[in-house]
Amino acid sequence: MAIGEFASATRLPRQGDVGLSTPLYWMYEMGYAALNPSRAMADASRLFLKNPINPVSHTTVGKSMAAACELFERTTRRYGKPDWGITHTVASGQTVPVHVNTVWQRPFCNLLHFERAFEYPPRQPQPRLLIVAPVSGHHATLLRGTVEAMLPTHDVYVTDWVDAKLVPLGEGRFSLSDYVDYLISIFHRMGGDCHVMAVCQPAVPVMMAVARMEAEDDPYVPKSMVLMGGPIDTREAPTAVNALAKDRGIEWFRRNVITTVPWPHSGALREVYPGFLQLNGFMSMNLDRHMQAHWDLFRHLIQGDGDSAEKHRDFYDEYLAVMDLTAEFYLETVENVFITHALPKGEIMHHAQPVKPDAIHRVALMTVEGEKDDISGIGQTKAAHKLCPRIPEDKRAHWEQPGVGHYGVFNGSRFRSEIAPRISDFILNQELPRGAARPRSSQPEVAPAVSGEAEQDVFALNRNVTALYPRIAPT
Repeated sequence: MAIGEFASATRLPRQGDVGLSTPLYWMYEMGYAALNPSRAMADASRLFLKNPINPVSHTTVGKSMAAACELFERTTRRYGKPDWGITHTVASGQTVPVHVNTVWQRPFCNLLHFERAFEYPPRQPQPRLLIVAPVSGHHATLLRGTVEAMLPTHDVYVTDWVDAKLVPLGEGRFSLSDYVDYLISIFHRMGGDCHVMAVCQPAVPVMMAVARMEAEDDPYVPKSMVLMGGPIDTREAPTAVNALAKDRGIEWFRRNVITTVPWPHSGALREVYPGFLQLNGFMSMNLDRHMQAHWDLFRHLIQGDGDSAEKHRDFYDEYLAVMDLTAEFYLETVENVFITHALPKGEIMHHAQPVKPDAIHRVALMTVEGEKDDISGIGQTKAAHKLCPRIPEDKRAHWEQPGVGHYGVFNGSRFRSEIAPRISDFILNQELPRGAARPRSSQPEVAPAVSGEAEQDVFALNRNVTALYPRIAPT
């Protein structure tokens, strides 16, 4: 969960001041609106200059002007949530259509089901897999590669979090405890017949949700949880992200990165950590790389290298699409995870109830880390095993993937060839009763660890839980 440097961000006023007293977001909106005519003119000029019946479009000057217009339009636009773009998968030797359906809704989250329309039912087990996407700036579509890798052998569900600026203030708050409530509600919706995969930041709320359910002997706990590159104990191998949070302190974040959603957004007057500030943090971490990438786009457009230009567009359409986080969730996460280390110390609370990870004993646990992860350092995710001593040894696994950074833990070629097959193997082991004959797996054989260059990493309800979610069988 990137925090970023925000030295020029606004400062919150005294308690009780609202709206224009925190002007940064409002100024951002005014600047965006002021650029609309220029952006429209640039786009129209680009179309004119690239039209093949225009003689200028075949000259170097015309191509350069068209490229400059496209670059201006792309660097000043607001990027919306990308489409999933997953229409089919190959499973059990057949090409299967995939339909994305919403099967559960709350104000801040939709649960998506990637339903595969099999013509012939598969003979291999197809365990339910809930992938919990991070609430850390980017949309859940960032996990498109993760979903695609797991679809051939799993019935996949994904938490699709809603941009906080689109949620009306009347819908209430969304805190870390509310996040846990949402997860427990989803586990109840799935009737306990699922495995959960937490990618990065949600490793903490997933462990909290499972611990609370285990403490109450809830029958709907998931069968296993896979924690990937998550900040379970940030005292282990602290990274620059951890050091920033520790050095600044929670009040610095409260004063410098929290602002108010302006009109005309649906969530007007909601306090948030805005997406444009997060994007500033993301970009500043690798500013030279991003400037070079945009210079390369300019050259590719002039040279007519359409494939390279399209790859740039695809990547930045995803990378530049960011969402706002509620202030209460962001600040609670920074304080509990990065500053006070409340989870590993046994001090974290779910509403007024203490969360005790050592209560977990029925849910199998697998942790995955990346050798070159500079956001969640080596050992931070593996620490989950120490916090859950009651889990039997035959229901544990840990894998440290050589040569990958944070992004490579859940996406890329090494994830597809080395990490995903291991996760599938672990999940299948938990599906089958002990001693049962195991069907031949349709997953490719796990390749040995590859040494060498690392892949490029682009991202260096206030009640008791049982009262809120009664134990009833899902319909």
